[in-house]
Amino acid sequence: MRVAFATEAAPGRANEDYAAIAPDVAVLLDGAGTPPGSDCGCEHGVAWFSRTLGSTLLAGMTQSTAPLQELLGDGIKATASLHDDTCDLTHPGSPSATVIMLRRTADALEWLVLADSTLLLDVAGTAEPMAITDDREAQVGAQYRDTMDVLDSGSPEHIAAHRAYVEAMRGHRNQDGGFWVASVDPLASEQALTGTVPAATIKAAALLSDGASRLVDRFQLATWRQALDLLATAGPAELIKQVRTAEHSDLTGSRWPRGKTFDDATAVLASFSLD
Repeated sequence: MRVAFATEAAPGRANEDYAAIAPDVAVLLDGAGTPPGSDCGCEHGVAWFSRTLGSTLLAGMTQSTAPLQELLGDGIKATASLHDDTCDLTHPGSPSATVIMLRRTADALEWLVLADSTLLLDVAGTAEPMAITDDREAQVGAQYRDTMDVLDSGSPEHIAAHRAYVEAMRGHRNQDGGFWVASVDPLASEQALTGTVPAATIKAAALLSDGASRLVDRFQLATWRQALDLLATAGPAELIKQVRTAEHSDLTGSRWPRGKTFDDATAVLASFSLD
């Protein structure tokens, strides 16, 4: 497995994404940021949560052949135990993150996706890559976005509307009929999307936080195939550069309404030999 990756924080903020790679395994987490004026009940913060859970998952995948859902549940439980005596884990805004886990064995490529980061699988003999994401958060969020999306990004009114949006979404987080993320409840792992693809058919896999995937799914400046080809030819840093160029071209969000003008962006490309 040959791997290339890049990550870049949104300007002026700590990076709340986390990506790590070991032989035949990869993990990517995208922490859910806490907007100004909101609380998360945790003294450590979202970046700590992403790094801690992510490193725990990577270790689990390298040390155990247990199913990925089981490893995710164990990782969430272990991470919660590290701060349940100092932080309010019952707080509705307790730190959370999306998760992608990837593990290659002799026969199969196993994957797990929880929440709205995107996994691309380039399967031999197919024109378009498989694009796997969990869109339940977007489905729930559609009912709350209208007020925020008509306001200029970065304006006081937009900042207040984004905070209200995030706090409204907390009522649907890790609830039946809502959406699921990694936070404090290990049962969220049971809601992850999972699958297995024959190892001999996979040419490459890309793991994208939603700050990197927005080049395709929000800005529609590329197709998934074009994004995968860009990763392969120019590298993950170039994909992120193109995202930043698009964000700078639309600072008010008039062309592409969004909660955050800039977002942390992380892209991982794993290439496999089919020999």
